[in-house]
Amino acid sequence: MNRRTTPPRSRFTALLLVIGIGSFVAQATANDTHEWPTEGWTVMASDKNYATLLADLRDAVEAAGMAVVTEAGPTEAAAQRGEAIPGNRVVGVFRNDFAVTILRESVPAMIEAPIRFYVTENEDDNEGHRATLSWKHPSTVFAPYITQDTPRLAHAAETLDALFQDIGDSAVAP
Repeated sequence: MNRRTTPPRSRFTALLLVIGIGSFVAQATANDTHEWPTEGWTVMASDKNYATLLADLRDAVEAAGMAVVTEAGPTEAAAQRGEAIPGNRVVGVFRNDFAVTILRESVPAMIEAPIRFYVTENEDDNEGHRATLSWKHPSTVFAPYITQDTPRLAHAAETLDALFQDIGDSAVAP
């Protein structure tokens, strides 16, 4: 059996090339601004820092009669490993009456609940690391399940759109 081998010098050159390209890509990605989707999303810049916006979001959710059902984010876990990354938190928000309505209309649609807000710290902001609040519109999230046979689901999604906008407006307000 004849095996073709790559000379050590060629392997070393290839490795340097891969490392160089990888470094360039990582550097370019780290310095790029975030491009948020425009269809079916709301993205709201705020003058608040990450911790304040997150706290104000929780207060706005409660004031709207909704509940924070889940929270997840890599920031704190990364810090425990010695990694520093910008604040990043996904906050799942819902309410039981919406869950019941949606389940009665479409059992598969409940996979989408809770609907999530996303709080992100702007790491390249030179004015105190302001934060951004974003979310997918509930009507966009539930769109695949809405048919002429699910009018209450469509109505619930529209109602949630308005509630999420109110929560978002309240959370970013000065």
